[in-house]
Amino acid sequence: MKMFRPILLGLSFAVACGSMAKAQQAATPVPKILQITREWVKAGKAGTVHDKSESAFVKAMAEAKSPTHYTAMCSLSGKLRCLYFTGYASYDAWQKDTEAVGKNKELSSQLDAALVADGDLLDSVDQAVLTYEPDLSYHAKGDLSAARFMEITEFHVRLGHAKEFADLSKMYIAACEKSGSSAHWAIFRLDYGGPSGVYLLLSSDKSMAEIDSSDAEGKKIQAAMGEEGMKKFRDLETSAVESVSSQLFAINPHQSYVPDEWIKAAPDFWSPAQ
Repeated sequence: MKMFRPILLGLSFAVACGSMAKAQQAATPVPKILQITREWVKAGKAGTVHDKSESAFVKAMAEAKSPTHYTAMCSLSGKLRCLYFTGYASYDAWQKDTEAVGKNKELSSQLDAALVADGDLLDSVDQAVLTYEPDLSYHAKGDLSAARFMEITEFHVRLGHAKEFADLSKMYIAACEKSGSSAHWAIFRLDYGGPSGVYLLLSSDKSMAEIDSSDAEGKKIQAAMGEEGMKKFRDLETSAVESVSSQLFAINPHQSYVPDEWIKAAPDFWSPAQ
């Protein structure tokens, strides 16, 4: 089952939020536009050193009462790096936010100073912009107040095979529904910052125990597909997907600037970031 395993890892079932988090879901929709800043951290400069540097950004945003929030996560696999997710309802909303920051001279000055200090800890920085694909997603959640880990699976889809990739995703969604899976994930298509045909699948976890349980969940989904469905699934995967890689990240509250609702839902976790 090695061919099937990467997709199971990426689609491993995630956090079942409590009633408070569910109530807040409507207030935190999945963003249509996702901007990701990736910082490659120098060896020996991660942990509390980087947390302290990033706290300057969080403090500046909080003092300015910025309505634009972001979630930080740091790598538990692969090369040392941190990701910063900022969501927008549209490109127009992103532009308006950028213009608002530019007009706030005090905030701009504080952010510039924080950038200089943070730069000493980094090897490099890059950015990507992605668009949400709701038809390829399953029970996607914008509220990450209860999430502590994030699995990110990167699919490189062969040029001209986007429809097959969509069919592949929809087959998996149908199997999840049939099996009663508790899975949820969001898929974003890379628009800027990398090659064409890249899709990111984001699946949050409340704890690593949920990753332990993903094998059992996967077996139920395979059973729901049946032998014939599994063959079709593998054939589609081989035809549509050039490569797959999965990485694990820990959500970092010290480097995140999140909504007040998230802090109220889990103050012991999120409060240190404010």
